Amino acid sequence: MHSLRVPSPSEHLDTLARRPSVNAPAGARARGPYSSFVSSARLGRSFAAATDVAPREGEWELVGAGGLPAGLRRDAMPRHVAVIMDGNARWARRRGLPAAAGHEAGVRSLRELIDLCREWGIGVLTVFAFSSENWVRPKAEVQFLMGLFERVIKMELENFMRDGVKICLIGDSLKLPKSLQKVFVDAEEMTKNNSRLQLIVAVSYSGKHDIVQACKTIAHKVKDGHLELEDISEGLIEQELETSCSEYPCPDLLIRTSGELRLSNFMLWQLAYAELFFVPALWPDFGKAEFMEALLSYQQRQRRYGTRVS
Repeated sequence: MHSLRVPSPSEHLDTLARRPSVNAPAGARARGPYSSFVSSARLGRSFAAATDVAPREGEWELVGAGGLPAGLRRDAMPRHVAVIMDGNARWARRRGLPAAAGHEAGVRSLRELIDLCREWGIGVLTVFAFSSENWVRPKAEVQFLMGLFERVIKMELENFMRDGVKICLIGDSLKLPKSLQKVFVDAEEMTKNNSRLQLIVAVSYSGKHDIVQACKTIAHKVKDGHLELEDISEGLIEQELETSCSEYPCPDLLIRTSGELRLSNFMLWQLAYAELFFVPALWPDFGKAEFMEALLSYQQRQRRYGTRVS
């Protein structure tokens, strides 16, 4: 079910990050409220050198009907896209940079993706930021990530409000630092009436745990006499999953970067009928061209849900 693209030599994973050069043609450089989030000042001259390279050929494609890139159809856009953002540490390691630089670069890719989803009419974007298994990583890296999540949400709240982005956190929030819990609660409250794009952030999330807690909630309702056994259905279970915060809880398209071909305990129930797209690019290298390729692949597929198409 997966789709893989063999990168050209200029796209090899050992090359520098694909980012527009300061010498790019007028109008060609990435724009939008999030395009300058990661500054070279923050990461130092080494990171700036690693990211400030010319765009590859074909980066700036023609715009088709309705403001979409040529080849994409608005009526065939997925309503919900989920992304496993994988490869930040490898991206940094291959450039002789600390893992923190890879995570910072990954934020830049995320901000670009949020912008594109808003512009292209995708209603829900779910990103796998930190899994329940990631707590076993080195303490310093975990602490950095918790601080990065907090800083990004705080800094981008104004942009979220202006751009109509609604925030929803899924995962075991009780394991998060108290300050980060508060930041997410405040962000959810502040953005709850926004409707242009719902951004679901999975932090300390486990697909297995999501299903288990839904079953426990339903079991308690049966035990307490609020439900009959015969009342239990797929729809009822979906109401108890963490993604019930969304009008479209099940992704239409899952994208995973870095060439890994697995789900890694992510949205196991919700991805039952999702189209899967695996791309070799590491997450900081994922941009407009890769997202277009995933959407084009999605729009060329037939979603049959078990039926036959004559």
